[in-house]
Amino acid sequence: MVIRNIVKIDEEKCNGCGQCVGACAEGAIEIIDGKAKLVSDVYCDGLGACLGHCPQGAITVEKREAASFDEQAAMDHAAKKDEADKGCGGGAGGGFTCPGMQMKEFERKGGVHEDTEVGGVESQLGHWPVQLTLLSPGAPYFQNADLLLAADCVPFAMADFHQRYLRGRAVAVGCPKLDETGPYVDKLAEIIRNCKLRSLTVVHMQVPCCSGLTQIAQQAIAQSGVALDFEDVTISLEGEVLRSEEIRVNGGG
Repeated sequence: MVIRNIVKIDEEKCNGCGQCVGACAEGAIEIIDGKAKLVSDVYCDGLGACLGHCPQGAITVEKREAASFDEQAAMDHAAKKDEADKGCGGGAGGGFTCPGMQMKEFERKGGVHEDTEVGGVESQLGHWPVQLTLLSPGAPYFQNADLLLAADCVPFAMADFHQRYLRGRAVAVGCPKLDETGPYVDKLAEIIRNCKLRSLTVVHMQVPCCSGLTQIAQQAIAQSGVALDFEDVTISLEGEVLRSEEIRVNGGG
């Protein structure tokens, strides 16, 4: 063990956007449970190439006791990580980030996304990623947006989901039963607090556990400190709209 410079990540500030992952050629940073983490001291050279890629200012360099940087171990680790990433659709090269973490907005022509028409059905998806864990609260497509918070089963049940709810909206997708909801509340609260949303629509299935998405929205609004009403839509297992109601929530600060 030696005293040297090494990266420090403030998990309270980290929003899990993953931009630092691709900036670390040694593969020393990974997204684990929605947060960036230094996976091993020996992989970090302490130079801080990742600092400028963090939109939250969550990464700093500190001087502390740590294992010495092992360049060969870091190269081997990065090579193995890159090989594993290929299975996620990527190519060669250190610093590759899985496509699931890469932010992208889709260009429109005449209100229709380019290259997304299949069999006469036009996709209305405006950005990637969509899973709430992977989304960055600072993404430009959230600014002044109409936000759709959808349970991940809804698009499978609704035949007209794209045209009826997704069109013209930014979207965040999650499962209130299977996913850890605390980080969902925190991230959604940050989006509401900073992005000046025009509207929020929550769409979930009729099964009781899925209504947890409504509770996530209510908690996030209260935590954000912003007063925001939202439309809460319940979908049947057959894909029909059972009810739609406006829910009022005062931001608690």
